[in-house]
Amino acid sequence: MSFLPTTRQEMLEQGFEQVDFVYVCGDAYVDHPSFGCAIITRTLQVFGYSCAILAQPDWHNDEEFLQFGTPRLGFLVSAGNIDSMVNHYSVNKRRRDKDSYTDQGIMGKRPDRATIVYTQILKRLFPHVPVLIGGIEASLRRLAHYDYWDDKVRRSILMDSQADLLMFGMGENTIIEVADALNSGLQVQDLCYIRGTVWKTKSIDTIVDDYILLPDFNTVKNDKKAYAKSFLIQYQNQDAIQSKMLIEPYDGWYVVCNQPPLPLTQEQMDFTYSLPYERTFHSKYTYVPAIEEVQFSITSNRGCFGSCAFCAITSHQGRVISTRSTESVVEEAKKIIDMPNFKGYIHDIGGPSANFSRPACDKQKEYGACKTKQCLWPKPCPNLKVDHSHYVEMLDAVRQLPKVKKVFIRSGIRYDYLMYDKDETFFDRLVQYHISGQLKVAPEHVSAKVLDKMGKPRKELYLKFVDKYYEKNKEFGKNQYLVPYLMSSHPGCDLNDAIELACYLKKIHHTPKQVQDFYPTPGTLATCMYYTGLDPRTMKPVYVAKTYEEKLEQRALMQYRYPKNYDIVYRALKKAHREDLIGSGPKCLIPAKRPKEVYAHKQRKRVRER
Repeated sequence: MSFLPTTRQEMLEQGFEQVDFVYVCGDAYVDHPSFGCAIITRTLQVFGYSCAILAQPDWHNDEEFLQFGTPRLGFLVSAGNIDSMVNHYSVNKRRRDKDSYTDQGIMGKRPDRATIVYTQILKRLFPHVPVLIGGIEASLRRLAHYDYWDDKVRRSILMDSQADLLMFGMGENTIIEVADALNSGLQVQDLCYIRGTVWKTKSIDTIVDDYILLPDFNTVKNDKKAYAKSFLIQYQNQDAIQSKMLIEPYDGWYVVCNQPPLPLTQEQMDFTYSLPYERTFHSKYTYVPAIEEVQFSITSNRGCFGSCAFCAITSHQGRVISTRSTESVVEEAKKIIDMPNFKGYIHDIGGPSANFSRPACDKQKEYGACKTKQCLWPKPCPNLKVDHSHYVEMLDAVRQLPKVKKVFIRSGIRYDYLMYDKDETFFDRLVQYHISGQLKVAPEHVSAKVLDKMGKPRKELYLKFVDKYYEKNKEFGKNQYLVPYLMSSHPGCDLNDAIELACYLKKIHHTPKQVQDFYPTPGTLATCMYYTGLDPRTMKPVYVAKTYEEKLEQRALMQYRYPKNYDIVYRALKKAHREDLIGSGPKCLIPAKRPKEVYAHKQRKRVRER
């Protein structure tokens, strides 16, 4: 099996005068199951549909979009594995200098809002050909949403892009149902019945399904309370079984969001990851950096019932876990072992939350995830089934394969779920076999008030986990560390909360090398709080650090030891009336007098500016 064609010449060499679909993508072409483009096109291929890949076309040059001619069934458009705006800009809205999804990491090979730009070009050049959009950028913008970069509420991306149909979520089943419908002769405007799709119509008089009519776009655009209420309805209708059709009115139009796609069964998951991927980037590239973390990694599950407020996984993949069989994971591991550059290390076996290897409870299989209850927060649901046995089975099976030296777990471990397991087999295996010197976990904060807004467990559980982790390291003769992921400026976090976190960091003698500042991305509960200043679950006000100065102070407090941050931390502590933390006492964060290193840093900065 070879790569799919990426030029007209390659298309002709592979025996196609015309392909069924042209997939336009904002990423370089990487044929690996960690890339949505690869999964969708290989799925179409195995179902008998031909595809060409137009990867990172020059949007200033129409000829690039014309090179394959008119596809028989339509164009597929995705911004790539990551939202194009997140890809391009830091949380401070500064342009990034590297794009890991582009050959040699070169920045600028895709436009801002790539889905919109590509689609509008295609609709201009091929006005009568269906253009179908998907991927994470489209999925999280399927209805009206707050846009951090414009600092305003934008319309559904279906409206702004002028696409004919939007596919959201994990789309293997959706794309085949769409392809079969188009192949049967149905018009794209007739595809209004397929799960995981969003479509637009002038009238809803003929809709007979049970639906929820959301506030119209102009209302949510101008009224933050209305926006928060509309978001909560969307947030509570993301489960494939529990949710209803959502309809959002616009001037002269209705955007209709169908129910999400059903989670894949184990057989379907196994099928998806058994497809004939090349498992690397196209030979026309020198090196695509994004392959580094995933080339020797295995996806074992999808979905997440952790439901952190700042994460969009729930909106895209859902809360019900899909998992693969041990046999399927082993077969993929064998393919990795046979790769010429494999050196004995499987970098990861996991998913959004690595140790979620079964649905949260048995009821979810029939009834779906609860609308108004979370599985883990604020306390674990009485129906929660904590079971790591299937995950342990997969890890053990791969670890015992010939030529495998080590199997690491690098995707996120939910330490709370781990702590709720009365069977300590997985905890033992984790410490003994699956850590590369240090384990990264995500307590995110220590303030109870902030953790409640994040949807994360309280500090006390994390501290118990830390103690148990080091006890087990001692038991097994290991010297492995914990690296906590922590976040600044999350909605609900004020200056006093940031100071509490700084004091905790002093207590554990840890200074984060990088600070994760809250990034308001579409589709998350925390982004709704950031924009509206309200918690949509209660409609009560939430403190939000929005100014540059507030964000700077919270970041600096997490790195209070750095001389360059002295003045910022000093100012923050004075502002909070926490002079007790300035001085030489054992609990003080900074000395009373500015260190000499601060003067040296300022002098170097002035020299650079000159």
